[in-house]
Amino acid sequence: MTPIETEITSLKKELSNMWLLVQSQLSKARESMVNFDKDLAREVLVKEKRVNSFELKIDRDCENIFALHCPVAIDLRFLLAALKINTNLERIGDIAAGVAKYVIESPVNFNKQALESTSIIHMYDEAINIVIDTRTAFENEDTAMARSIFKRDETLDAVNRNATNTIGDLVKADISGLNEYLFMLSIIRKLERIGDQSKNIAEEIIFYVEAKILKHSGAKNK
Repeated sequence: MTPIETEITSLKKELSNMWLLVQSQLSKARESMVNFDKDLAREVLVKEKRVNSFELKIDRDCENIFALHCPVAIDLRFLLAALKINTNLERIGDIAAGVAKYVIESPVNFNKQALESTSIIHMYDEAINIVIDTRTAFENEDTAMARSIFKRDETLDAVNRNATNTIGDLVKADISGLNEYLFMLSIIRKLERIGDQSKNIAEEIIFYVEAKILKHSGAKNK
């Protein structure tokens, strides 16, 4: 391999490792929410520093490759995409940390029936699966899988809308649970944003593999 190929291969590995850490953070934050495990939630917050460290290192590595090798064609597209993917992964990591903070701050366990009626656990599982599948699409340069993320983001949007209405009904029926329901609503909004971040990542995968820019193009399903 040429020097730039070696460095890009290493960069891809770093991004995959960051992805795995973010997936782990999401899964642990979910578990802490379902089991009201404040210790596990605190672990998520501690490891958030590792996510931030990954982001800084990947940014530096991209800058070094730009400076040393003046990349062109697919190498240039990959580096531009990597910078944006890196940012979106860090934001997903922030969402996991945000869920963990809600668990720590909540004075009472989340109502199991409310978790079920809002579909928050189903939504969380789908959000994690979307993150996993975007990583698979990235590692395999699979633009068909990347395109499949767009529809799945719409599914999260629909669950978000329904859950908002459900929580409104729960508050009307039991105003004493207002704070708990507001925490849950905030978590649902965060999960919906995972779909948005994953969609952004999918767009970048398609951009660097196919040289197509999809943002605002209206061509995401083509």
